[in-house]
Amino acid sequence: MNDPKRMDVIGLLGPLRRYARSLTRDETQAEDLVQDTLVRAYERHGSFRSGGNSKGWLLSILHNTFIDGRRRRMAEARRLEQVAAVSEMAAPPAQDSQVRLQQVQAAFLQLPDEQRAALHLVAIEGLPYQEAADALGIPVGTLMSRLGRARATLRGFEAGTHLAPPAEDQRPRLRIVGGSDV
Repeated sequence: MNDPKRMDVIGLLGPLRRYARSLTRDETQAEDLVQDTLVRAYERHGSFRSGGNSKGWLLSILHNTFIDGRRRRMAEARRLEQVAAVSEMAAPPAQDSQVRLQQVQAAFLQLPDEQRAALHLVAIEGLPYQEAADALGIPVGTLMSRLGRARATLRGFEAGTHLAPPAEDQRPRLRIVGGSDV
């Protein structure tokens, strides 16, 4: 068994498997660990001292292989946690949402003053209809009508079917009847 030219590995498989099962607590992982140990022992057979204890040497390699594997798994888990933390901090580019928000804001600002005020008090400030109507000095029915028109205009904007309000110079001019134009 201690012959430097020939090591009885078959006779040492039992203790190696038992120790591997003790470390891994899993039959399949223990078999993999024993195999990895034998591969390392073969690759490093030159480091075995002639006349040394082959059982102790192989058990030491098995233990070190197990520790290396555990460290490798722990390092991989830390890397995955760091990647997860970084990916949580990463956000999609804000340009799309910024552009969309500016478009909605522009559509909101294009609403007539009465509709914009009603929608602001109810939708943004969260006032109940009666309080919003009281703040504007109008009946609740008028407030609801203004809200309905404002929401319909914004839904049209959302669907892409709304028409832009005419420019100042394109608006129809009112004729003054019975007075001066100054």
